[in-house]
Amino acid sequence: MYVCLCNAVTDSDIRKAVDDGVRNMRQLGKMTNCSTACGCCTEMASESLQQALAEAREFPVAIPVLQMA
Repeated sequence: MYVCLCNAVTDSDIRKAVDDGVRNMRQLGKMTNCSTACGCCTEMASESLQQALAEAREFPVAIPVLQMA
């Protein structure tokens, strides 16, 4: 679903941004340009960001451990 029409940012883009390290709206705007044009999407973008952050905390990505040979 499109969250920011001005910059064609979807909820999937926001989830990917969280996976890439985004933790707040300022970072989201820098990475995706979401909510940087008209601002009409700010509330929805913030809600999508919070949901993605909650999901990331619930299901953290495991980093494989490298073993020395």
